[in-house]
Amino acid sequence: MSVINTEIKPFKAQAFKDGKFVEVTEADLKGKWGVFFFYPADFTFVCPTELGDVADHYEEFQKMGVEIYSVSTDTHFTHKAWHDSSETIAKIKYTMIGDPTMQISRNFEVLREDEGLANRGTFIVDPDGIIQAMEITAEGIGRDAEDLLRKVKAAQYVRAHPGEVCPAKWKEGEATLAPSLDLVGKI
Repeated sequence: MSVINTEIKPFKAQAFKDGKFVEVTEADLKGKWGVFFFYPADFTFVCPTELGDVADHYEEFQKMGVEIYSVSTDTHFTHKAWHDSSETIAKIKYTMIGDPTMQISRNFEVLREDEGLANRGTFIVDPDGIIQAMEITAEGIGRDAEDLLRKVKAAQYVRAHPGEVCPAKWKEGEATLAPSLDLVGKI
Protein backbone atom coordinates (compact mmCIF):
# COMPACT_ATOMS: atom_id res chain seq x y z
CA MET A 1 0.00 0.00 0.00
CA SER A 2 1.37 3.44 -0.87
CA VAL A 3 1.65 6.06 1.83
CA ILE A 4 1.38 8.91 -0.69
CA ASN A 5 -1.38 11.36 0.26
CA THR A 6 -1.73 9.85 3.73
CA GLU A 7 -1.19 11.63 7.02
CA ILE A 8 1.89 10.62 8.97
CA LYS A 9 1.03 8.40 11.91
CA PRO A 10 1.60 9.46 15.51
CA PHE A 11 5.04 8.73 16.95
CA LYS A 12 7.28 9.77 19.81
CA ALA A 13 11.04 9.27 19.65
CA GLN A 14 14.34 10.40 21.09
CA ALA A 15 16.73 12.21 18.77
CA PHE A 16 20.12 13.84 18.70
CA LYS A 17 20.31 17.47 17.52
CA ASP A 18 22.79 20.27 18.12
CA GLY A 19 24.68 18.35 20.78
CA LYS A 20 21.53 17.55 22.77
CA PHE A 21 19.01 14.77 23.14
CA VAL A 22 15.51 15.92 22.24
CA GLU A 23 12.08 14.32 21.96
CA VAL A 24 10.34 14.47 18.58
CA THR A 25 6.69 13.75 17.79
CA GLU A 26 4.50 14.10 14.72
CA ALA A 27 3.08 17.27 16.30
CA ASP A 28 6.48 18.96 15.79
CA LEU A 29 5.87 18.86 12.03
CA LYS A 30 2.47 20.54 11.95
CA GLY A 31 2.56 23.79 10.04
CA LYS A 32 6.00 23.10 8.51
CA TRP A 33 7.47 21.19 5.62
CA GLY A 34 9.48 18.14 6.63
CA VAL A 35 11.68 15.53 5.02
CA PHE A 36 12.06 12.10 6.62
CA PHE A 37 15.32 10.57 5.43
CA PHE A 38 15.47 6.89 6.44
CA TYR A 39 18.72 4.94 6.18
CA PRO A 40 19.78 1.42 7.29
CA ALA A 41 22.35 2.05 10.03
CA ASP A 42 24.96 4.28 11.62
CA PHE A 43 28.65 3.46 11.12
CA THR A 44 28.08 2.09 7.60
CA PHE A 45 29.24 3.02 4.10
CA VAL A 46 26.68 4.65 1.79
CA CYS A 47 24.71 6.18 4.69
CA PRO A 48 27.33 8.75 5.76
CA THR A 49 27.75 9.93 2.17
CA GLU A 50 24.01 10.59 1.92
CA LEU A 51 23.68 12.20 5.35
CA GLY A 52 26.72 14.38 4.65
CA ASP A 53 25.24 15.45 1.32
CA VAL A 54 22.00 16.49 3.04
CA ALA A 55 24.06 18.31 5.72
CA ASP A 56 25.85 20.26 2.98
CA HIS A 57 22.44 21.47 1.72
CA TYR A 58 20.71 21.87 5.10
CA GLU A 59 20.90 25.67 5.09
CA GLU A 60 19.13 25.71 1.72
CA PHE A 61 16.38 23.45 3.07
CA GLN A 62 16.02 25.73 6.10
CA LYS A 63 15.62 28.82 3.87
CA MET A 64 12.73 26.98 2.19
CA GLY A 65 11.09 26.33 5.57
CA VAL A 66 11.93 22.61 5.52
CA GLU A 67 13.13 20.60 8.50
CA ILE A 68 15.14 17.42 7.94
CA TYR A 69 14.70 14.32 10.09
CA SER A 70 17.13 11.49 9.45
CA VAL A 71 15.88 8.18 10.86
CA SER A 72 17.49 4.79 11.48
CA THR A 73 16.68 1.98 13.88
CA ASP A 74 19.78 2.88 15.91
CA THR A 75 19.37 4.75 19.21
CA HIS A 76 19.89 8.46 19.77
CA PHE A 77 22.98 7.46 21.81
CA THR A 78 24.45 5.74 18.75
CA HIS A 79 23.72 8.85 16.67
CA LYS A 80 25.70 10.94 19.16
CA ALA A 81 28.62 8.49 19.15
CA TRP A 82 28.67 8.53 15.34
CA HIS A 83 28.44 12.32 15.33
CA ASP A 84 31.41 12.49 17.73
CA SER A 85 33.57 10.06 15.74
CA SER A 86 32.94 10.90 12.06
CA GLU A 87 34.04 14.11 10.35
CA THR A 88 31.23 13.70 7.81
CA ILE A 89 28.49 13.14 10.40
CA ALA A 90 29.87 15.94 12.62
CA LYS A 91 28.60 18.41 9.95
CA ILE A 92 24.99 17.43 10.64
CA LYS A 93 22.83 20.14 12.22
CA TYR A 94 19.46 18.54 11.52
CA THR A 95 17.56 16.13 13.78
CA MET A 96 18.79 12.52 13.88
CA ILE A 97 15.90 10.37 15.17
CA GLY A 98 16.53 7.04 16.86
CA ASP A 99 13.92 4.40 16.05
CA PRO A 100 14.95 1.33 18.08
CA THR A 101 11.30 0.27 18.48
CA MET A 102 11.00 0.42 14.67
CA GLN A 103 7.61 2.15 15.00
CA ILE A 104 8.47 5.07 12.71
CA SER A 105 10.06 2.79 10.10
CA ARG A 106 6.91 0.64 10.16
CA ASN A 107 4.68 3.72 9.94
CA PHE A 108 6.44 4.79 6.75
CA GLU A 109 6.52 1.19 5.45
CA VAL A 110 10.32 1.06 5.04
CA LEU A 111 11.20 -1.50 7.72
CA ARG A 112 12.96 -4.71 6.73
CA GLU A 113 11.28 -6.82 9.42
CA ASP A 114 13.70 -9.74 9.08
CA GLU A 115 16.72 -7.46 9.66
CA GLY A 116 15.37 -4.73 11.92
CA LEU A 117 16.74 -2.10 9.53
CA ALA A 118 15.08 0.62 7.47
CA ASN A 119 15.37 0.75 3.70
CA ARG A 120 16.66 3.95 2.15
CA GLY A 121 13.45 5.97 2.05
CA THR A 122 12.84 9.67 1.55
CA PHE A 123 9.47 11.25 2.30
CA ILE A 124 8.39 14.86 1.73
CA VAL A 125 5.69 15.86 4.22
CA ASP A 126 3.60 19.01 3.77
CA PRO A 127 2.56 21.40 6.58
CA ASP A 128 -0.67 19.41 7.08
CA GLY A 129 1.34 16.26 7.82
CA ILE A 130 0.46 14.67 4.46
CA ILE A 131 3.10 12.69 2.57
CA GLN A 132 3.49 14.33 -0.85
CA ALA A 133 6.45 12.40 -2.28
CA MET A 134 8.49 9.31 -1.54
CA GLU A 135 11.53 7.55 -2.91
CA ILE A 136 12.78 4.10 -1.88
CA THR A 137 16.12 2.78 -3.05
CA ALA A 138 17.99 -0.48 -2.52
CA GLU A 139 20.82 -0.77 0.00
CA GLY A 140 23.63 0.10 -2.41
CA ILE A 141 21.99 3.06 -4.16
CA GLY A 142 22.67 6.45 -2.59
CA ARG A 143 20.40 9.46 -2.94
CA ASP A 144 21.16 13.01 -4.11
CA ALA A 145 20.31 16.05 -1.94
CA GLU A 146 20.13 18.37 -4.95
CA ASP A 147 17.40 16.22 -6.51
CA LEU A 148 15.61 16.16 -3.16
CA LEU A 149 15.74 19.97 -3.08
CA ARG A 150 14.22 20.04 -6.58
CA LYS A 151 11.40 17.73 -5.50
CA VAL A 152 10.66 19.79 -2.39
CA LYS A 153 10.52 22.96 -4.51
CA ALA A 154 8.10 21.23 -6.89
CA ALA A 155 5.90 20.05 -3.99
CA GLN A 156 5.87 23.56 -2.52
CA TYR A 157 5.07 25.08 -5.93
CA VAL A 158 2.15 22.71 -6.58
CA ARG A 159 0.74 23.41 -3.10
CA ALA A 160 0.97 27.18 -3.66
CA HIS A 161 -0.45 27.01 -7.21
CA PRO A 162 -3.54 24.76 -7.33
CA GLY A 163 -4.33 23.67 -10.85
CA GLU A 164 -0.69 23.60 -11.96
CA VAL A 165 1.71 20.66 -12.08
CA CYS A 166 5.47 20.39 -12.52
CA PRO A 167 6.67 18.31 -15.48
CA ALA A 168 9.72 16.03 -15.56
CA LYS A 169 13.03 17.72 -14.77
CA TRP A 170 11.17 20.87 -13.66
CA LYS A 171 13.35 23.42 -11.93
CA GLU A 172 12.28 26.50 -10.02
CA GLY A 173 11.32 29.30 -12.40
CA GLU A 174 10.63 27.02 -15.36
CA ALA A 175 7.26 26.55 -17.04
CA THR A 176 4.62 24.39 -15.41
CA LEU A 177 1.53 22.77 -16.87
CA ALA A 178 -2.15 23.43 -16.23
CA PRO A 179 -3.86 20.11 -16.97
CA SER A 180 -6.88 20.54 -19.20
CA LEU A 181 -8.75 18.92 -22.06
CA ASP A 182 -6.72 21.11 -24.43
CA LEU A 183 -3.47 19.39 -23.38
CA VAL A 184 -4.66 15.81 -23.86
CA GLY A 185 -2.47 14.15 -26.48
CA LYS A 186 -0.47 17.32 -27.16
CA ILE A 187 2.46 16.76 -24.79
